[in-house]
Amino acid sequence: MVNKFIGLFLVLLMAVQLIRPLGLPGLHRRRDFWKLAVVAFVLWSVVLLIRP
Repeated sequence: MVNKFIGLFLVLLMAVQLIRPLGLPGLHRRRDFWKLAVVAFVLWSVVLLIRP
């Protein structure tokens, strides 16, 4: 359940970043959405590792 929520949330953030940049540090340009994909992959991996 947590994996699905994290995945959906980060996909929505990536879509918003492509439409209108978020302006967060490191996310000033539209093409910076790949950084969110890296964060999503790392979070997904951590959740899989700590899961029993």
